[in-house]
Amino acid sequence: MAHLSRTPIRTPPTAALAPSISAVQKRTLTVLLVSQVLSGLGLAAGVTVAGLLAGQMLHNTSLSGLPIALLTAGSAGAAVVIGRLSQRLGRRPGLAAGYLTGALGGAGVVAAAALDSPALLFISLFLYGAGTTSNLQARYAGADLAAPHQRARATSTVIVATTVGGIAGPLLAAPAGHLATALHLPELTGLFLLSTVAFTLAALTLLVWLRPDPLVLARTLPAVSGESTSADSPARSGPGLLIGVLVLVLSQLVMVAVMTMTPIHMHAHGFGTAASGLVIALHTGSMYLPSPLAGRLVDRFGATAMSVVTAGTLLTAGVVAALAPGHSFALITLALVLLGVGWSFGLVTGTAIVTNSTSLTTRAKVQGLVDVAIAIAGAVGGLASGIVVAATSYPILAVLCGALAFVATPAAIVAAHKSTKRA
Repeated sequence: MAHLSRTPIRTPPTAALAPSISAVQKRTLTVLLVSQVLSGLGLAAGVTVAGLLAGQMLHNTSLSGLPIALLTAGSAGAAVVIGRLSQRLGRRPGLAAGYLTGALGGAGVVAAAALDSPALLFISLFLYGAGTTSNLQARYAGADLAAPHQRARATSTVIVATTVGGIAGPLLAAPAGHLATALHLPELTGLFLLSTVAFTLAALTLLVWLRPDPLVLARTLPAVSGESTSADSPARSGPGLLIGVLVLVLSQLVMVAVMTMTPIHMHAHGFGTAASGLVIALHTGSMYLPSPLAGRLVDRFGATAMSVVTAGTLLTAGVVAALAPGHSFALITLALVLLGVGWSFGLVTGTAIVTNSTSLTTRAKVQGLVDVAIAIAGAVGGLASGIVVAATSYPILAVLCGALAFVATPAAIVAAHKSTKRA
């Protein structure tokens, strides 16, 4: 009451709205958490059985990598569309449209397998990629109403929710396969049936409960809409939009390149699919579970410091992977866990920088374009990794990737600081 008595009569609207905005932010994060768990289940099919299904339908295992390429292409295209749609209409319709497109793709994959139509399979996998984009872009929605010093934490809260669905999805492969068989469908379509339902439920969750729309509401708040690049904490401390993009792109490229070739490296040294599958599972967990820690560290120590920590972690992962004997399951696992942690740090740090370095008038559109760059980086990392290993070796690939992240990120930050001082 004492606080209220000292408040002037002409209280700015944002001061009066502060408690309600905090409540809306909590509700927003809760809704996003539910949708992320559901969409995490939806992602399982693309990661787990898409390659196997394509190999069966095409009768050519050498083309089993084609689904990932199609998913990546679809994800990149959807990132632009979802970003622009979110910019015009808000996060709710943008993200929901991506999930519904992903659900349509999942249903199309099931139909393609039932009809034995490779052409329909390719189109459907491309559409399915939109679901993965919405899952990734949901992290931006978590930061729309957060205070600048809490955005990284809000982003990480949304990211970590994907872990639940991401782990549960592959575990449901067998029951989903039994369901598909009972419906007289190919067994491998079971997870795509699950994905169709999961993406649809994620879309409905957002359409029904993500109200008010966080991005639309944020634009009505003078304290938030008045932000500028120069006033945001990461930009003020040196890094700008390009630094955020660089951190995100390098983290994705390095992670995908090393991860892609690790199972092949392990198989060449006598490990079976169970061992490599366990390593990839632990790697996936380490990509998402450390997100809350990353968010707290970014909010506590700043984006600049965490960009360097990200680069150092990725370098350490590369060095451990390069030095690990081919028969050492423990060291290979450690390298992949560190790789996942480095990616997690990079995703949260880069997202915070990008969010704080863009104004609300263009934020969603720019974020969509940033995610296009991330998708392209993943595709380049996956394709280039095989070429590098074929020309040299897995240890050389791991060291080169780690060194690239360690050298490029700090160098860009130093350059940004110098540019700011000259300005």
